[in-house]
Amino acid sequence: MLRLSTLALPLLAACFGGLVLGELSNDFSQCLDFFYNSTPPQGFNRPQYQPICQRYQNRYRFASLYDRERRAPLYSAYQLKLADGRRPKVPWMYEPQLAFSRATPDMKPFETLNVDQNVIESQAVLEDYKNSSFTKGHLNPSMHQETKEDREATFSLTNIVPQKQGSNSGPWSILENEVLKKFKNYCNGSMYVITGAVPYSANDRWLRNRVSVPEYMWSAYCCPSFSAKLPNSMKPFFPAYAAVGRNDPESGEEIVPVNMKARPSVRGYDVKRMSLSALEGFLSERLAASISLFDGECEERMESPELSSSCF
Repeated sequence: MLRLSTLALPLLAACFGGLVLGELSNDFSQCLDFFYNSTPPQGFNRPQYQPICQRYQNRYRFASLYDRERRAPLYSAYQLKLADGRRPKVPWMYEPQLAFSRATPDMKPFETLNVDQNVIESQAVLEDYKNSSFTKGHLNPSMHQETKEDREATFSLTNIVPQKQGSNSGPWSILENEVLKKFKNYCNGSMYVITGAVPYSANDRWLRNRVSVPEYMWSAYCCPSFSAKLPNSMKPFFPAYAAVGRNDPESGEEIVPVNMKARPSVRGYDVKRMSLSALEGFLSERLAASISLFDGECEERMESPELSSSCF
């Protein structure tokens, strides 16, 4: 009965809800506000890459580029905001339209049992992560979102990659907090963030032979309007900066060196901070494409000292 009910969703939507405007598209046209200058990254053009305008409770919350073949997001893009509360407790969710093109455009919680086979075939499910050595790694972290509903929306598996605990709760968590602090202290206006994952260049690793395990995580931000009173130590980090983190402690050190002095639980999960252009060069080489993350490389629009002081 559950299977028949789920399969009937597209038909019910067509009969009673009018034409469903799918949140899956070719160009993120429904949710361009999450990108600097309303321009998505350039160079991610493979046929299996599926743009998703992540919608929850009838509102767009962020955007993700989903790799259908790897059943994992390639990146998520969002505007960073200061959270007005704690990390929420919410059921993990999935994207119905990856399974049924005319299904509801809102993400939906997984049922405890009897996940529809079309959902299983189209994307990662909770069973993939059960009793594995990987955590559910947010690309758009919940504490980078302002409202409770925005934070809840990050708990979709279309925003999640298999991430080792040493990375997720170690150096990568430190990086997320650093970016949040820079936004709070120095960014006047919007900060656009894109965070993604890089598959292995050869001999792919898989979770349950279904979900691609990334070798590296990466993140970049663009803060086009920032304080003119930046300390000298902060000037290299604006208007844009980036980082690459290790998700495999056994990977080579040509991209991110290993800090052998780190405590054993996080050793090998180091994060290397770098310029935006350095990250784009790394991604271009690994993905065999010319990658540009922010339109115009995130143009600098520094606020005057008078304007900056009036904002605090």
